[in-house]
Amino acid sequence: MLPRSFFERDPVPCARDLIGCELVWGEARGTVVETEAYDAEDDPACHTFSRPSARAFVAKHPPGTAYVYFNYGVHWMLNVLVKGNRQGFVLIRALEPVAGLDAMSLARGTSIPTQLCSGPGKLARALGVTGDDHGTDLCSDPQRCFLAAGASLPVAVGPRIGISRAMDFPWRFHVPANRHVSHFRSQDRPRPSHGRS
Repeated sequence: MLPRSFFERDPVPCARDLIGCELVWGEARGTVVETEAYDAEDDPACHTFSRPSARAFVAKHPPGTAYVYFNYGVHWMLNVLVKGNRQGFVLIRALEPVAGLDAMSLARGTSIPTQLCSGPGKLARALGVTGDDHGTDLCSDPQRCFLAAGASLPVAVGPRIGISRAMDFPWRFHVPANRHVSHFRSQDRPRPSHGRS
């Protein structure tokens, strides 16, 4: 289980370093292959920019806490709170399923592995993430946690997607050419980032 200290860092390096880690959600597990960083202080795309409730959440909870919200009244989105010199969230955008695929397939209505968790909304539906999981401590429960990466994976860097503000911030991280990511952009290729800080 990743310790709380892992999340006691700035959003950008934490988002990068979550690539390759495993997310455990009950009987389901998946390797994190895509994330995005959101800065609570001066990022127009972050919930804290316009939502007092998000700012209160950051102030109240420790790093490593799940921040779950309903996006456009359609999909739940799973984030983890991080607090270093800068505070914010890491959105878990995509997983490569490792265990619990039968339950994921039932929840998603498809048995195609690359369609189970290839996007934050799909991921939440596959795992059964709901608003009830908002505020869950992801550093104390072995059934709701992250596991350290088993191997170092190449990490590509690019702009965040699915937002309307601060779209050029290069704060999206993903495993290049991985078929489980939500969206592949060829311009992400020239800027690989390897290793962890």
